[in-house]
Amino acid sequence: MKLLKLVPDDTNIHFLKWRVPFFVVSLILIAASWGLVMTKGLNYGVDFAGGQEVRLTFTQQREAPIASLRELVGGLGFGEPTIQRFGADNQVSIRVRLPEEAENTPGAATRIGEQVIQAISSEYPDARRDGNDTVSGKVAGEFRSQAVQALLFAMIAVAGYIWLRFEWQFGLGGLFALFHDVSLTLGMFALFQLEFSLQIIAAILAIVGYSLNDTIVVYDRIRENLKKYRKMPLPELLDLSVNETLARTVMTSLTLLIALVPLLLFGPESLFGLTAAITLGIFVGTYSSIYMAAPLLVWFGVNNNSFVPTETAAEKQERIARGEA
Repeated sequence: MKLLKLVPDDTNIHFLKWRVPFFVVSLILIAASWGLVMTKGLNYGVDFAGGQEVRLTFTQQREAPIASLRELVGGLGFGEPTIQRFGADNQVSIRVRLPEEAENTPGAATRIGEQVIQAISSEYPDARRDGNDTVSGKVAGEFRSQAVQALLFAMIAVAGYIWLRFEWQFGLGGLFALFHDVSLTLGMFALFQLEFSLQIIAAILAIVGYSLNDTIVVYDRIRENLKKYRKMPLPELLDLSVNETLARTVMTSLTLLIALVPLLLFGPESLFGLTAAITLGIFVGTYSSIYMAAPLLVWFGVNNNSFVPTETAAEKQERIARGEA
């Protein structure tokens, strides 16, 4: 039985031919992503924003009355609420900031949540409570700080590992590829205002791990070929290395997508953000390994002598004694 091959053995795609336009597009996407984060901001979940979050389902209605809810909850004296659809059209998430005195008063936050639910239930008897969560502003700030530290530490540790295993150019190339992947993921969450919570941090760390794995496979093949083909121009050598690992990259990505796409389309709403982040990460991670991590080696000055072992004086004398040039 002949085995199915998604990528032929003799693949010869000239990836490096388009490295400049693709790199420019990537820089534009990175800038646009951070622009969205700075202007629109991230839709922090209760983990990062703090406050009281109430989740409701209006069982007898096709769509939740968001405008009426905003007016109703806003009249309770807790400031302007943040009300968004949460899952289906008849499900909403209502988030209100807690008064300063509530953070230091045991049970005050829960009572505020109950007050919001009671006010809505009296107006809409079909409102079903799905959740009532509290996070203080201090704890939310600590969560944000720790999340940023975790991401930065993971990216720096990855760059250091690649630097030690290969050379500094490879470390910087891998770090830039990870920065590209994380930036585009944050941009997607800012653009669509998907809820950004602790589970999304876990998704981004998973993207970092996937992108690192794919990048190291490509880099390892580049290192082998640098030792094998001394006279081959570097762009051709990089194309050869990427093509030789292309089958592995495609199969790994496709296998992950087979599991992720059904979960994205038919999975529970609580996992939508997590699944969407990892699904996007599969694409941008594969893209960055080919069009970010590899082309940067050309601009960072990697050449055919990068992995030639340094010859000591004793080795040189021994080579001359053997009559070798």
